[in-house]
Order: sequence, then C-alpha cells, then structure tokens
Amino acid sequence: MTPEGYAVNWTAVALAFVVGVAAMGAMLAASALLSPRRPSEAKAVAYESGIPPTPLNWTQFNVRYYIYAILFLIFDVEAVFLFPWALVFADAGIPGYVFYAMMLFIAVLLLGVAYAWRKGALRWK
Repeated sequence: MTPEGYAVNWTAVALAFVVGVAAMGAMLAASALLSPRRPSEAKAVAYESGIPPTPLNWTQFNVRYYIYAILFLIFDVEAVFLFPWALVFADAGIPGYVFYAMMLFIAVLLLGVAYAWRKGALRWK
C-alpha cells in the first residue's frame, strides 16, 4: 500500500473519532439542557434497596461472604471454559491431548474445592 493510502485510512479513522466525540458532546449537552430539574431532600438521600440509610456509615462484613463470592466466580469461569470446550470436543477431529488438558483443568479446580473444604471455608457458622 502506498503512503497516500495510509493517509486516506487514517483520515477516515480521525474523522470517525471527531464525529463520535462531537456526537457524544451533543448528546451530553442536550441532556443537560433538556432534563427537568426538581431537587428535593428525598432525592439527595442515597438509595440502598429501599431501606433508609442509618447514621452509621461503616459496617463490617463477614469474610465468608467474600469467600463464597470468589468460589462462585471461579466455578462460573470454569463453566465459561467448559461448555464451549464440550461443544468443540464433540466434533470428531479433536486430538486426544485436548481431553486430558481439560481433565487437568477440572482436577485443579477440584483440588481447590477440596482445599477450601478442608480449611473450613465452606462451613457456615
């Protein structure tokens, strides 16, 4: 490709960028100009699941909530990898080492669950 072709391509990119930024600015400006403004004390209060806020701003959470959340994320990510793998593996031309690689992946996850179980992380007190 000639240098002139590069200039044409980058000119199109720059033009698209400028148009995009201008469109975003126009939408933000229109929103700021056209939106209704009716401030009230009730609207200024932080909303938390319909419960009025308490004077205490800091609350201590049990670490078990975080452990369960992390374990959920680990197995959720496992499912994201496992389902597409199962669909592709169903195709006939997959080599055998792919199966063993996935079994190793699942074994590592099961070792993680066994470790968490043994340490008592899954026991709710």
